[in-house]
Amino acid sequence: MGTVSSRIRSRLNPAAEEEPPAGGNEEEERAEAGAAVVPEEQAGHSGTVATARQPGRKRKAGPGGTLAKVPHRALTREELLFLRGEDSDVKICAFQEEWCLHRAYLCRSGYFSSMFSGAWRETNMSTIEMQMPDENIDRDSFHEVLGFLYLRTIEIPPCRVVATLAAASMLQLDEVIRQCEVIMMTSVNAETVCTYYYSAEIYGLLSIRYMCRQWLLDNLMIWQNDEILLEINLDLMKELIASSDLLVVEVEMDVYTTLKKWMFLQLELNSTGSQEGLLPIEHLCFAKYKSGSDGTHFLDCEQGRAFVPVFQQLRLAYIICDPPSAHIIDQDELIPATWLTHIYKEQWLTLIQAEQNSDVGPMDVYMSDIYGNSMRCGGKICIGEERSWTWTGFNFAWDLVVCYTNQRIIFRRCALNDSCGLGVNLLWQRKVAFRLRVISLDETGKEVFKMETDYHVLSLRKNQELRVISLDNQDTRFPMYVACNFLYLPRETASCSGTSRSPR
Repeated sequence: MGTVSSRIRSRLNPAAEEEPPAGGNEEEERAEAGAAVVPEEQAGHSGTVATARQPGRKRKAGPGGTLAKVPHRALTREELLFLRGEDSDVKICAFQEEWCLHRAYLCRSGYFSSMFSGAWRETNMSTIEMQMPDENIDRDSFHEVLGFLYLRTIEIPPCRVVATLAAASMLQLDEVIRQCEVIMMTSVNAETVCTYYYSAEIYGLLSIRYMCRQWLLDNLMIWQNDEILLEINLDLMKELIASSDLLVVEVEMDVYTTLKKWMFLQLELNSTGSQEGLLPIEHLCFAKYKSGSDGTHFLDCEQGRAFVPVFQQLRLAYIICDPPSAHIIDQDELIPATWLTHIYKEQWLTLIQAEQNSDVGPMDVYMSDIYGNSMRCGGKICIGEERSWTWTGFNFAWDLVVCYTNQRIIFRRCALNDSCGLGVNLLWQRKVAFRLRVISLDETGKEVFKMETDYHVLSLRKNQELRVISLDNQDTRFPMYVACNFLYLPRETASCSGTSRSPR
């Protein structure tokens, strides 16, 4: 990943044009003369301020120590004041170091402005001991944001953005916070997404939180990255699995498989403390945990209960309608039988109702995000190919085929398909609510193309087809992913409650 850095300059509250303190010209002349001579133990890497520390030893020089290498130019007054601590009127102590600074500059921070102007214990103190309330703040980030108060410029590489954000948030530096936000927006990828998401939650960056969440919804099922799965905590995974925006590349069974792997990694990491030595096949882990459980399903046992809220977000109705998938669910013995009994009953009643009821279903559907009961499925399209998909189990009223041909996405009711049963498929018309999305991602997982529909009610007769999306004249990028949400609309829902179940 290339290094992205940013430099910002503020036009707000410029430092007053004052004469340098006594001896300032002499210092500038020495700076112009070339590099300063420094003790070997204070020398840092080339072109930077020395930051070497010895535990328990307080620095008596300015915050940057003696300059390891001075540029061949005159230092500005602000640089001299910050780096050399000339004419300091307050000393800040943190990280076993001392910064000789100036109240006039520190008051550019909301944090210090309140400290020096209120009835605080530190208001009139000349030496202030600071305890960092946030473990994300380190010595370097604290030093950089202090420097911003003087220099009004700061370098923020992505690898340092969280630490800088933490320090800027503590000191209430809105300009630096905004710049951190820009850096995070441009550098979301598999390595940073979870860290950025949790940081955005802590520091109130709603746009970053949304962006990272959307990245995970688009990429979780595509990347299948162990590192990402390890970083996703229970609350975040629950939110992702509950969302109808989760891009499911094939069928809901793949969501179950991903969750199983995620739970395995979480359990093994907690027990071993590292990834080394993890079992190569996740179901072996659950066999180990199940031994001696007397037939108790894993999510009912002590180790599994923490994961129950996440697995409850699975849309099991679209897993058990496929016999091989239903067999795997039974064989794994992760999901309690009590969860499945109700689902099997509901699916059976829906099936026989669709076969025996000639009514086409409700005319109006009220959409909401309350119920997560739409079917999530999808497919991948590579350049130059045409594709069609059918999804096993989705034949309560028809065999619905989704086709990509001539840059168009078409829905077709294929009533003459020999692979489906006859009784239900011969009914002349049925309704389904659907939403369709076409998405392209770049190599970092960032969304570069997206076209989507709202939820619509689709009514097709036998062998009728409908063009849903046209990609003509669109700047598409391959591979593309087609993501579908379907919800079959049985008449029972409308007649019993007055409204139909709402796709999510």
